[in-house]
Amino acid sequence: MATDHSDPVSPGAPPGPLLAALKRLLRPLVRLAIARGLTYPALSELLKGLFVEVAEHDFALAGKAQTDSRLTLLTGVHRKDVKRLREGPARSMIARTPRNVSLGAQIAAAWSTRGGYVDADGVPLPLPKSASDGSEPSFESLVTSVSKDIRPRAVLDEWIRLGVVSIDDEGRVHLDSAAFVPGSGFEEMSFYLGQNIHDHIAAIDHNLASGAERFLERCVHYDHVAPESLPELARLAEVHGMKALRAVNARAGSPQTRGGNWRMNFGIYFFAEPLPGGPQEQEHHAT
Repeated sequence: MATDHSDPVSPGAPPGPLLAALKRLLRPLVRLAIARGLTYPALSELLKGLFVEVAEHDFALAGKAQTDSRLTLLTGVHRKDVKRLREGPARSMIARTPRNVSLGAQIAAAWSTRGGYVDADGVPLPLPKSASDGSEPSFESLVTSVSKDIRPRAVLDEWIRLGVVSIDDEGRVHLDSAAFVPGSGFEEMSFYLGQNIHDHIAAIDHNLASGAERFLERCVHYDHVAPESLPELARLAEVHGMKALRAVNARAGSPQTRGGNWRMNFGIYFFAEPLPGGPQEQEHHAT
């Protein structure tokens, strides 16, 4: 599905609830930017270019060329800056997936869906590092089945570093998560930051702007939760969330779903933080 943005937004002041939501949305991103040394002028220039890029790409009028004047009207970016940004190096709307992320995701998906690599419940089995006679599934055979261009040992060492796998006392390799989500590795985590938050916001944008079938976008949130309950709630969310991820992963990786030119993303998250003020009567929300 694609949201139709061919018409400009209506003139006038932006809705107050939207501004409040954007301020809250941007707060952790600003915190991340400051922590990583990204200053306001640098972020402002990035945002300016992005306004022009999105307006040019998503708000084109059929049969009419996009002009600098129209982009200025849509974005509020000065016409001189619009001209400079449009005449700069070619920009891409699609972020490239780092090769180690792409390959890792393919290996993890195969481990999570293929017969012989999962148990009766669809949980990835622990694998021996290698099978000398090739008679049983192993981590070596798994990696080789996905790509013969990289040594399985190199993948194993990197995944151990990232916390994706662990080795038990019998020397077997355990996938610590049914989805490829590294516990460390700046490039990998930065990629998923961009992809997952983008897709979540894009789903909300579609639901707000389109009368077509809505994307799934649901959550359960409580205020005034006892802190000692958080570990149990986090475990509950992980157990049932991983079941959902494994089910969708198994179907999305099947031959019946392949061969198109669309992509999809389905995610689960859990977050908790202290509320300002003291304990109050509990409130429950499900949306």
